[in-house]
Amino acid sequence: MQQKKREPQHGIKRVRRVLLITLFLNLLVSILKGIFGMLAGSVSMVADALHSFFDSVSNIVCLITTWFAEKPPDVGHQYGHGKIESFGTLIIGAMLLLTAYWVFNEGLGRLFSDVVSPAIAPITVCVMLFSLLVNIGVTLYERKVGAEEKSDLLLADAKHTLSDVAVTISVLTGFVLVQAGFAHADAVIACGIAFLIAKMGFDIIRESGAVLTDAALVDCTEDIASIVASIDGAEGHHDFRCRGRKNEIFGDIHISVDPTITVAEGHAIGEAVRQAILVGIPEIKDIVIHVDPAHEHHHKSEEE
Repeated sequence: MQQKKREPQHGIKRVRRVLLITLFLNLLVSILKGIFGMLAGSVSMVADALHSFFDSVSNIVCLITTWFAEKPPDVGHQYGHGKIESFGTLIIGAMLLLTAYWVFNEGLGRLFSDVVSPAIAPITVCVMLFSLLVNIGVTLYERKVGAEEKSDLLLADAKHTLSDVAVTISVLTGFVLVQAGFAHADAVIACGIAFLIAKMGFDIIRESGAVLTDAALVDCTEDIASIVASIDGAEGHHDFRCRGRKNEIFGDIHISVDPTITVAEGHAIGEAVRQAILVGIPEIKDIVIHVDPAHEHHHKSEEE
C-alpha cells in the first residue's frame, strides 16, 4: 500500500516544537550551571553555563529561520524560502566557531596563570551530571527528529548541543583531576574541547554551504532511471540535474519519445514521468520535464 506523503507544514511544526522544548531545557541548565558555578567559584563551570546559553541563542535563531522557511513561494522567491534554513545553519556554524575561540582562549589563559581551585561540593557535581543527562537527551531527540524530517537545521542544532555535552564532560573531568592535584588539567582539557567544537562548526558551514551553492546532495540517478523506464512511451532520458536541500529538491530532466507522436501525446508521457518521480522520490518537490524526439538524442550522442 502506498504510504501517504507527510505535509511540509507538519514537518515544520514538528521541528518548531522540538526547538521550543530544547530552548526551555537549554535555558534551565545554563541558569543552574551559572548560579552554582559562581557560588563554587568555578570558572570552567561558568564557561559551560555560557556555552549552554549559546545553545539557547542557537534555538532562537532556528525558530526564526523556520518561521521564514515555511512561507509559501512569492514573486521574489519563486522556489520558496527553504534555503533560509540553510542560511540559519551558517549562523549556528559561526556561533560554534566563536564558542570554540572563547573556550580555547579561556583555557589558554588559565593554563599560563595561577589557578584557584574551585570549591567543589556534591550539589555542584549533581548539577553538572543533571545538565549532562539533559544535553545528551536533547542531542538524541534533535538528531532523531532531524533525521526523520530531513531538517538540516535541526541536525546542525543537535551538533551544537553535542558540543555542550563535550564541554560538560571536560568540566567534570577537570573537577576530578583538580581534586587529584593537577591544577591545570581543566585548562588543558578545555583547549582540546575547543578544537572539537571548531571542527563541528566547520562541518556545519561546509554542509550548509553545499546547499547554498546548489550542490547535488541526493544521489537518485538509479531511481530516476528505473522510474523513466517504467513509463510507457518514455524511450530514455538524459541530462538529469537537481539542486536544493535534502528534503526539498528541485530538478529537471530530458526524456526521449517517439518523434512521430503528437505534441499532446508527448506532453502526456512527460506528465506521467513527472508524477511518477514526485511519488517515487518524495525528496523531489518539483521537476521540469523536457520532451525530446528519440532520434535527435541518439544523433546527439553519436556526435559526442
